[in-house]
Amino acid sequence: MAGSFLRLRRAALVSPPGRREAHSWEAAQLRSEYDAVIIGGGHNGLIAAAYLQKSGVSTAVLERRHVIGGAAVTEEIFPGFKFSRASYVLSLLRPQVYKELELKKHGLKIYLRNPHSFTPILEEGSLGRPPRSLTLSQDPAENREQIGQFSKRDAKAYADYETLMDQLATAVEPLLDTPPVDVAGLSSQSLLQRLRSLKTLRPLLQTGMKLGRNIPHFYELLTAPTTKVLDRWFESEPLKATLAMDAVIGAMLSPNTPGSGYVLLHHVMGELEGKKGAWGFVEGGMGSVSMSIARAAASHGAAIFTEKVVERILLSPGGTAGGVVLQDGTEVKSKVVLSNATPWVTFCHLTPQVPVRQTPMSPMQGFHISLPFLPSAVAVDRLPNFLAAPNLKDGKPLPHHQCTVHLNCEESAYIHEAYQDACRGIPSRSPARPMLEMCIPSAVDPTLAPPGCHVISIFSQYTPYTLAGGHSWDEHEKNAYADQVFDTIEAYAPGFKASVIGRDILTPPDLERIFGLTGGNIFHGAMLPDQLYLARPLPSFSNYRSPIQGLYICGSGAHPGGGVMGSAGRNAALVALGDLRRS
Repeated sequence: MAGSFLRLRRAALVSPPGRREAHSWEAAQLRSEYDAVIIGGGHNGLIAAAYLQKSGVSTAVLERRHVIGGAAVTEEIFPGFKFSRASYVLSLLRPQVYKELELKKHGLKIYLRNPHSFTPILEEGSLGRPPRSLTLSQDPAENREQIGQFSKRDAKAYADYETLMDQLATAVEPLLDTPPVDVAGLSSQSLLQRLRSLKTLRPLLQTGMKLGRNIPHFYELLTAPTTKVLDRWFESEPLKATLAMDAVIGAMLSPNTPGSGYVLLHHVMGELEGKKGAWGFVEGGMGSVSMSIARAAASHGAAIFTEKVVERILLSPGGTAGGVVLQDGTEVKSKVVLSNATPWVTFCHLTPQVPVRQTPMSPMQGFHISLPFLPSAVAVDRLPNFLAAPNLKDGKPLPHHQCTVHLNCEESAYIHEAYQDACRGIPSRSPARPMLEMCIPSAVDPTLAPPGCHVISIFSQYTPYTLAGGHSWDEHEKNAYADQVFDTIEAYAPGFKASVIGRDILTPPDLERIFGLTGGNIFHGAMLPDQLYLARPLPSFSNYRSPIQGLYICGSGAHPGGGVMGSAGRNAALVALGDLRRS
């Protein structure tokens, strides 16, 4: 059935097709002046544009690539196969953004996942039964049965654990949808500014009230290692390792790292279609999220442009941002500039003409940005056939094909060992590693692949930016490591390697080069307690206003951080809008 695609087997890394397609959101001509210019057409930049333009602020979005979306993008890497190349699943998108921008009206369609997690165990089956696996879903009774295979005690405790995490996530919500406390305003000599800044304390007080007796549990999550938290709750290793993966995925952390518990909480903050903690695939891939936001922004009049590379931010003699200069020398002036680029790019590349003492460039040296993961987009001609959950004869997707598959999660110690290897610049290669997350979105969305074929996203945790000895990734190293990853999958699902038609491997330097993600970090900076809330991106500025007047940070490097959440774009736009109205 997939014969016409077999010529792509073992295809080398290729760039997406260069063809341009006209979109309804594309503006016809770039003007020389707008009220606001946004650098970068990632989801946060597009959200900021939508809110600004909706409020009557003429706004232009300038995206350097041929496609909008930043890390939330869909690309047809191989003919007929459409991949979410970086961000791959949806949950964290804030309900306010979803409703206020009417994203459903603008084409966003979500397939909710249930179950949401599948962990096959690499072991011999017994009494003619396949190896065990752990599947977690929205059904408490099914969860008790699944976890009970490994521990009856854990089966009883899991519901209480989920309840606590849901309570903590709900309590934190007021902080996600507003800027952090305005510390500078509270200490201002202006009485009016101090009174205005008092309002920024309200979300913090609301969170404290909602936490109530759970404040000690919240504090523990912020400061303790994930292993300490999970060891207190559970005894079975497959459950602890599966949960621990959510505490480290996309972060240079070990479950033994103090503060890693917050990343665990961050991944349960989501809501889709009114269902707390739900995760889903987007029809057409994650680029459809960005497309729906772009349509919303354009419907209010925002101008969106691709292939517009910003060279630097225009600054007045007094140091105020007043527009941008493109790579071709074109100047686009504006009253404010919002940067959806990483903080490092914004202050170390786009404002180099400013003396260091006038910018946060020097403090950025201490901003932790490394992200040790390697995404792979794989085209296959059939579904993986896991030993722990064999396929049916008709080859149709089963429930476990529709969720996140965790491989090498038999023991949480494996995760720490893989982390230690990465710290030494060694991609994990022992039989117990690498740590993998795997999704098959075409199992629910047939628009992504030809009939009978599928697209698979594989995320390998703990792949260092720089290899041991200071060596850089090359094609040999990249493919050798990809082979190790595929060997791992083959152990759980024999026949996987033979099903592969093509693969697109992205190392951390590739993520930096293609998507502009400094250090390959999809979150624009580590999600650690010392780089969150009042310290994101730096303690000297955390309310989206940068030290450069008129320049705002609206990407994942700002509060509340990474994931396709949209809070940073929405909050930054509202802050900039308030400043424009007061000016």
